[in-house]
Amino acid sequence: MISEPQNDKLLLIALKSGDQLAFETLYNNYKGILYVYAYKKLHDREQVKDIIHEIFLSIWERRRTLSIRDGFANYLYHAVRYKVIDIIESKYTVEKYKNFQSFLDNKTIPTDYLVRERIFASIINREIESFPPKMREVFKLSRIENLSHSEIAEKLGLSTQSVRSHIKNALRILRVKINTYAPFLFWLFI
Repeated sequence: MISEPQNDKLLLIALKSGDQLAFETLYNNYKGILYVYAYKKLHDREQVKDIIHEIFLSIWERRRTLSIRDGFANYLYHAVRYKVIDIIESKYTVEKYKNFQSFLDNKTIPTDYLVRERIFASIINREIESFPPKMREVFKLSRIENLSHSEIAEKLGLSTQSVRSHIKNALRILRVKINTYAPFLFWLFI
């Protein structure tokens, strides 16, 4: 009888040569435990499914050059962990922005905060306009027109996964830019 790690090694060798059955076997062997692991952190079924599909899609696309040193299970757990951290960070950044926005919506804001708000909004709008055209369109439909992923997908003729990817990438870009400019804006008016 072949032990599980040895079986994974054989399946990975077959996967590298393009064996779809090996890929499906690996997927079926690990999707359940990865789902439970990610769901404990995110509590969002759709996001968890997206994470798992995205990881396995990446494995399939990189199958010929894939290098796994510490075992396939370890590789998968780390991949899921990093995706979960990325989503949590994105949510945290969005919440920071929402809290900042609600603070700005208060009518008793001193003038320097209004100036910061305008500068901040200008930076965000400039970054959104610098997105690739499809990403910009998807992001605006999501965040400005408040359309759901499925509504955007239907309107633009894209898959919902593609819509999620565009929004995720846009938020990642904005998070980097916001974190770059935020300290400057904070210190500018102190």
